[in-house]
Amino acid sequence: MALTQLDPNTALIIVDLQKGIIGARFLHSINEVVTRARALADKFRALGLPVVLVNVTGTAPGRTEQPPRQTTPIPAGWTDFIPELNQQPDDIVVTKRTWGAFANTHLETQLRTRRVTQVVIAGVSTGTGVEATARQAYEQGFNVTLAVDAMTDIRPEAHRYSIANVFPRLGETGTTAEIIELLDNRNA
Repeated sequence: MALTQLDPNTALIIVDLQKGIIGARFLHSINEVVTRARALADKFRALGLPVVLVNVTGTAPGRTEQPPRQTTPIPAGWTDFIPELNQQPDDIVVTKRTWGAFANTHLETQLRTRRVTQVVIAGVSTGTGVEATARQAYEQGFNVTLAVDAMTDIRPEAHRYSIANVFPRLGETGTTAEIIELLDNRNA
């Protein structure tokens, strides 16, 4: 689905752009993803729209067939947001222990309190943190937009599959420039 509109009360959710994760070997340049996420954050902040910064501190405790990647204690600073995001005092901070930012967190309450009806999602990884957050947002009744050039994954097949097959079922997709243009046009 092509990007058509943004609701008046739209929030930006940036998933897992934290010091412990951005050094991974991503499909796309993490610097470009960060630059685009920052451009979105700057625009949302300038318009007085909520910006949500999400970090992850571990995984859900359930048993899986694949062993957990993180078996040692998380190093100091691992969960800190990267400075390029320019975290502001008014930003909503969500710390998660699952793939999605809504499960067992205060995110839905924070957004409902602000009368948010739509979310724009960016970050890493496309097929896990971003997709799970988008699924949960959709299931909670939010309109969802995905900034496809402001996300990446370490697994090329997961990135491509999410963008081509999952995201169109959850909302609308667009580039950072298209999202910023919509924000500019609606406030013109």
